[in-house]
Amino acid sequence: MLTLGTEQIVQLLGGLFWPFVRISSMMMAAPVFGARMLPVRIRIVLAMSISFFTVPLLPPVPVVDPISLAAAGILFQQIIIGVATGLIIQMVFQSLVIAGEAIANGMGLGFARMMDPANGVQVPVISQFFVIIATLLFVILNGHLLLIQLMVRSFEILPISETGLSLPAIRAVVSWASQMFVGGLMVALPAVTALLVVNIAMGVITRAAPQLNIFAVGFPLMILLGFIFLTATLPSVFSQFTQMLMNAFESITQIMALR
Repeated sequence: MLTLGTEQIVQLLGGLFWPFVRISSMMMAAPVFGARMLPVRIRIVLAMSISFFTVPLLPPVPVVDPISLAAAGILFQQIIIGVATGLIIQMVFQSLVIAGEAIANGMGLGFARMMDPANGVQVPVISQFFVIIATLLFVILNGHLLLIQLMVRSFEILPISETGLSLPAIRAVVSWASQMFVGGLMVALPAVTALLVVNIAMGVITRAAPQLNIFAVGFPLMILLGFIFLTATLPSVFSQFTQMLMNAFESITQIMALR
């Protein structure tokens, strides 16, 4: 008859619980997985399933007392690793929100907002359009599978222990906020520059012909030209988003390896 001692039971439960904490934390912060329209139960079941199949691939898990400071330290580190991984990918998506905000303001559509079902906040319609495109590209490029694969690999780079992400790694995660703004600026720059030229031209026309009703002519013209510029720059948006996404995956691996 097979008998298990307390230490073996704690090790078996810990071998499943610690990966579950790291993977579920990633899913709460990452795009697509962390969308508010995705029920929490589905996320929990998905995280549990991935954890179950990940356990045989893991290095030995330390045996600690569940009610101890060591267990609290391991729990905290798993949450930090998972959230940091999901947050970096989320920043790539938010760079498109920033780009859409800049383009919408240039077109005069800054007031046209709608609810983002993924995050539960109001964003300009152009930003929501970019987010929908980004989500589709993320799935088409198997980004969700790459993210799961990266999380499984993270247990080799950062085994389950009290020592998780180092201070340089945390600083590198925080520095990705600047990459978010730079990425958004690079995506929006062509359309915003073209709209700025149109705005300057409309100002010159208004000075030359004061009787022209700028609100009756300029506002529809800005929206029309904005959509034309937006359509023309969509291919570059696709390529830049793909490049930012690949850079994010590479950065996550490098950040985890920092000591």
